[in-house]
Amino acid sequence: MNTTSRSYWETSLDWLQRLVTSDNFLFVLKRILQALLTVLLASALSFFIIKLSPGDYIDTLRQNPKISPERIEELRRQFGLDKSNIEQYLLWLRNIVTRGDFGTSFVYQRSVASLIWERIPATLLLAISSLIATWAIAIPLGIIAAVNQNRFADRVLQVISYIGQGFPSFITALLLLIFAQITSPVFPVGGMTSINHDELSFFGKALDITWHMILPTVALSITSFAGLQRIARGQLLDVLRQDYIRTARAKGLPENVVIYVHALRNAINPLITLLGFELSNLLAGAFITEFFFNWPGLGRLTLQAVNAKDLYLVMASLVMSAILLIIGNLVADLLLKFADPRIRLENLN
Repeated sequence: MNTTSRSYWETSLDWLQRLVTSDNFLFVLKRILQALLTVLLASALSFFIIKLSPGDYIDTLRQNPKISPERIEELRRQFGLDKSNIEQYLLWLRNIVTRGDFGTSFVYQRSVASLIWERIPATLLLAISSLIATWAIAIPLGIIAAVNQNRFADRVLQVISYIGQGFPSFITALLLLIFAQITSPVFPVGGMTSINHDELSFFGKALDITWHMILPTVALSITSFAGLQRIARGQLLDVLRQDYIRTARAKGLPENVVIYVHALRNAINPLITLLGFELSNLLAGAFITEFFFNWPGLGRLTLQAVNAKDLYLVMASLVMSAILLIIGNLVADLLLKFADPRIRLENLN
């Protein structure tokens, strides 16, 4: 091995050693191990709660006189429903670990994994667009409310926030559906694309999906926006009362610099911490929103699976929701570290 090759390998090994021993890597590794345990416990809890409900998918088939009892018993053995609950769970878990097989959907007669992967992009698209819209609107309005504390603008924004938080997601979705019907055909309702979607150009397809996203995004964002705006207002008010803010103003710094450079930078940390929980709320709200707007996402698929008692599809959907929640919290912690280097990752729970 020549000197150049030796130097290259030494540099690579040195970089790998620094990566493995870095705080960020160890933090992510720790969170991954915790996530595996969390997902395992969540899946076991979900499985046995589902089993507490009376009946299963095979019981619904018994209502069909065209299906013979022999065929029903054959299906019960095929899906593994003839085994005890513990055996069913352990077999399902073993297939995931050894083969990455989440089972076969009773209703769709397809691999559960393929169904989940088809629906996740639509749910993530809706959740991320709602997250961006929520933060883009709530943070500026929270700043306006804090700067104008107890004035007219602040009181109006507080009323809007209370109204937004008081509306359940399904009421908001129903009102938006009525609004869409009144303004038809301005806003499309139902589905993710138009009938002629395949005939459109790339930009036409993107615009078509964006246009269909408007009402579901609004329905999903209203409650989250109202809560985030109030939290942003409260955090900024706390920071504006600190001594270093008074000092900055006493030095004659412009008010915009005091608010956006000094105050907001310190008030944003608690909001970043809430990012992971915000993603969880959006995923929970997506179940209702996707149902009302016929959005082809994971939430709507899960509701259909619950109604049909499609055991393995329900389990895989719940596990995937738990994984998305864990990823959201991990991303929030890493963003918090990026926004404020003084924070040590090992101090984050």
